[in-house]
Amino acid sequence: MSVEVLDGATIRSFVEDEQVFNNSVDDRFASLDTNHDGQLSYAEMARELQSLRVLETHFGVDEVKPSRDELLRLYGSLFSQFDHDGSGSVDLEEFREETRKMMLAVANGLGFLPVQMVLEEGSFLQRAVDRETKKIYP
Repeated sequence: MSVEVLDGATIRSFVEDEQVFNNSVDDRFASLDTNHDGQLSYAEMARELQSLRVLETHFGVDEVKPSRDELLRLYGSLFSQFDHDGSGSVDLEEFREETRKMMLAVANGLGFLPVQMVLEEGSFLQRAVDRETKKIYP
């Protein structure tokens, strides 16, 4: 993990650099596709969905603990966002498209004012910062 300063323009620029963005998404997709069939099942995406920590708002010390059923519904809903055709699996194009939408939503939310964030190594946001500072991923 590292502490970085970024803004919406950093993320937008990363997404608009099609080669760098697609390479980053392709790498993540390949790491999630554990059976190498070119499709992501719910089980393969579950770890990634859980890493989003969408329910944690106070650095993991929230007192509200969602039930297992609530979590399953939430992760199922997130998976459905990626599974555009409703096939029960996510192909590379669906994964790219939804990742692009999510990244642009983050960029829009940040706007033009820089913010300091803790980023996980290898995350899309970290790669956006690295690209901007010329640590470009091939």
